[in-house]
Amino acid sequence: MLDTIEKKSVYQPDQPGLLFPTEPEFATVAEERSYRKQRLVLACRAFAREGYSYGFAGHLTVRDPEHPELFWTNPMAVHFSQVCMSNLILVDHHGRVVEGNHAVNRAGFILHANVHKAHPDIVSMCHAHTEAGTAFAALGREIRRLTQDSCVFFEDHVVILEEAGAAALEDRAGGNVARAFRGVKAAIHANHGLLTASRHSIDAAAFWFIALERCCKQELMIDASGREPILVSEERARYSRKHIGTDYIGWLHFQPVAAQIIADEPDLFD
Repeated sequence: MLDTIEKKSVYQPDQPGLLFPTEPEFATVAEERSYRKQRLVLACRAFAREGYSYGFAGHLTVRDPEHPELFWTNPMAVHFSQVCMSNLILVDHHGRVVEGNHAVNRAGFILHANVHKAHPDIVSMCHAHTEAGTAFAALGREIRRLTQDSCVFFEDHVVILEEAGAAALEDRAGGNVARAFRGVKAAIHANHGLLTASRHSIDAAAFWFIALERCCKQELMIDASGREPILVSEERARYSRKHIGTDYIGWLHFQPVAAQIIADEPDLFD
């Protein structure tokens, strides 16, 4: 089960005055909305850098802070590298575009709307058709306790076998995904790919997706070696997840990623 979101961490400096990322505070809901949209754009650009684009597949969402029944998402058929503030769309749980000029990805709407509707605590969700994640999903198994990095998903992700390989164009597919996200931050949808969610931020959801894709790639490499790997013990895996698998740590991991994109891509917030 997902650990309670911790605002403090062993990684926070115990000496005052040192530079360290801090979470923003907002004077108005409009400020928070603008910030969430900016971070959504940054997450899309990060996905572009990681090579996660595959045609029009892939969708990232973040809940609106004022109207929790609505969520912001990337526009249909726009490359992750071209997503910016001006082309984001606001969508309701019925698939209606409330704000914006672009269409919504039907599959994205069904998956994300069902998850957001079923879990009011989930702030953000990510999905893309990645190479390693999609290949690993064909195995229909969980990530094993192979590395410190993979331990962040120990007892915090599930495998979804229902609707395996079928395009998510019907509500029952979204319902299966929504049920799977009870108390976890990630899911491996058999023959389809990876999904991550965060009760904290789009930053955390995006980083955990990047991390899960990386874990899939590493595990496939280990499988290809033909050697039997050493597993981290359940006790140590659980300890690692507790300390480095929280949504706060996911948020923290994403900060240098975001800072580099901001420095490199001045059109981000157009």
